[in-house]
This record gives sequence, C-alpha cells and structure tokens, in this order.
Amino acid sequence: MSPLDRGPLVAVKLTTVGRAHSYLPAAGSALPRPGDRVVVQTEGGPAVGTVVRSIPQLDDKRRPPVDSPQRVVRVATKEDIVARLKHQHREQEAYRIALLKIRDRGLGMKLARVEQAFDASKLIFYFTADSRVDFRELVRELAAEFRMRIEMRQIGVRDEAKMYGGYGTCGRPLCCTTFLQTFEPVSIKMAKQQDLSLNPSKLSGLCGRLKCCLRYELPNAKGVQHGGCGSEAGCDNPSGCGSSGGCSSGDCGSGGCGSCAH
Repeated sequence: MSPLDRGPLVAVKLTTVGRAHSYLPAAGSALPRPGDRVVVQTEGGPAVGTVVRSIPQLDDKRRPPVDSPQRVVRVATKEDIVARLKHQHREQEAYRIALLKIRDRGLGMKLARVEQAFDASKLIFYFTADSRVDFRELVRELAAEFRMRIEMRQIGVRDEAKMYGGYGTCGRPLCCTTFLQTFEPVSIKMAKQQDLSLNPSKLSGLCGRLKCCLRYELPNAKGVQHGGCGSEAGCDNPSGCGSSGGCSSGDCGSGGCGSCAH
C-alpha cells in the first residue's frame, strides 16, 4: 500500500441529497477544502461533487480498497462546472420528455430521476414499478431523441425515498440519506417487541414501508430499554449504531445495529 492509500480521505457528496462518500486524494496535489467542487472517479465513471467535512477517526473504516477506482481526479475547473450545469438542464429535459412518453404509452412505471454521465456517454432513467415493464420501445424512442445510450434502472420505493430525501417523524433527516448503506429486512414483529403502537401511519416512513429504525432500535439481549446497542455494553463503532461498521462488542442482541445481521 502506498503512502497515498494510507493518507487522509476526501469526503464528497455527489448530490445535494444523500450521504457523503470517501475518496482517495489525487496524487501530488493539496487536499481540497470543504465546499470545493471536485471531479472524482467512481465505479460508474467520472462525476462532479462537493467536498464536505469528514471524520478522520473513521477513515480506516471508510477507506476504499487499494484497487478501488474511487479517487479524486482534480479540483473542478470552470469548464467542469459549466458542463455539469448543462447536464442538469439535459436531465430536466429528459425527465419531462420521458414522462410524456410514459403517459402516452400507458406504461405502469413511475419515473423517479434522470442522470446523465459526466462524460455525456449515457442517460440513466430510474423508475419504480409494481411488476416488470416492457420499455424496449420507450428506450428506442429516447435513444433517437437524445442520440446517446439509454439505461433504464428499476429501483424500490426505499431507493426512491433515498433519492428524494426528507425528514422523518423524529424531525431528523432520513436514515437512508445520512448513514445507512444497505436496506435490511424490517418486520412488524420488531415493532411488537418494542411495545409500539401498530398504527401503520406511525410505523411507516416516507417510502410507505416500515421504518428502518424499527430494526436497529430493538432492545438488546440484556433487556435494556435504550435503542441501538444498549447502554450496558455499548457499541465500539465510533460512527454510531446503524452504520456500516457494525458492533465489535458482540452485545448487539437479537435486534442488532442497522447492519448487524443478527
């Protein structure tokens, strides 16, 4: 591992809504400061994002693999920012046109978002649907309209809420847009174990599904009525309960933290 791969990471948000991702800094250049726009290399290609404050104590847990493409390419130039603004305009236009074509064809799908790759190689259309949708003709029409590769990606309602963002009934930003990395199964049994009201309107999140916090707020095996990992043994994960690090204390109990598969 090179000194660069062991150095500090750069936290970057690619969208205004969503969690920050960690990237390895560019070789031979100063670390960008919070608020700087940067061009980063992701697994899906280059993208423009905004640097945000990071937590150095979590660098070891969030460090990408040595062979990961997740690196800062450069500080964004004026041309990069202008290009991204043009892409956003194209995304809005593509969303409007695709929405009209979906309605005209009566397709059983709900368009969530359109993203254009930074290298202008493709347009990605994210949508939700209750069943499989035959969108082959729609893809052909969109490809002829925008003259680039078209990708249609079906997502779940939880992913849709993660894209839009918002605030839960607790008054805090949605867990899926802040620290949760995966969606773990949640059952009504978890609400019963916490003696919660079984009113669906109180147990459902903005996505219409059971709240993710019902899983990682279960009491632990020692019966502590505190959420998360409990207050007796505690959690050794410095980023808190429910994050990707999980518990290393072994006292998550039957519910566990958000990513502990107990």
